[in-house]
Amino acid sequence: MKKAITFTLNNEVIETEVDPKWTLLYLLREVLEMTGTKEGCGYGECGACTVIINGQAVDSCLYPVMEAEGRKITTIEGIMLKSGELDPIQQALVQNGAVQCGFCTPGMVMSAKALLDEKERPTEDDIKDSIAGNLCRCTGYVNIVDAIKSVAGGR
Repeated sequence: MKKAITFTLNNEVIETEVDPKWTLLYLLREVLEMTGTKEGCGYGECGACTVIINGQAVDSCLYPVMEAEGRKITTIEGIMLKSGELDPIQQALVQNGAVQCGFCTPGMVMSAKALLDEKERPTEDDIKDSIAGNLCRCTGYVNIVDAIKSVAGGR
């Protein structure tokens, strides 16, 4: 039996009915069509499904949908600047050659954004810790870390 929940998604109040067995990832992708949030492993190991919930980076594949009640959730679709430009983190990833296949990119961006929103001047270790739950099979992480460092230095 479905239950009603209300939460804020990308600064918009959402009222919807969900099956309590769903994950947040299922609601985002399959119901609300926020397909920038990817399903990789489904076990919280790869970070492709990372979203920000109340300021914290979270694997949405593990997050019970009923826990979304009253929360503020941001997906990759919600970080574009009002001008329509990419978020500075996204721009830095492109400029630093840190995007190859792109599958991990939304999760990397969301993990980095949660860090930079919390800590204005993170260390390289902080950056590495923040993306430790995000797997990339293409880049080797060096350019990703450099890109995040470039944004952190310019804030």
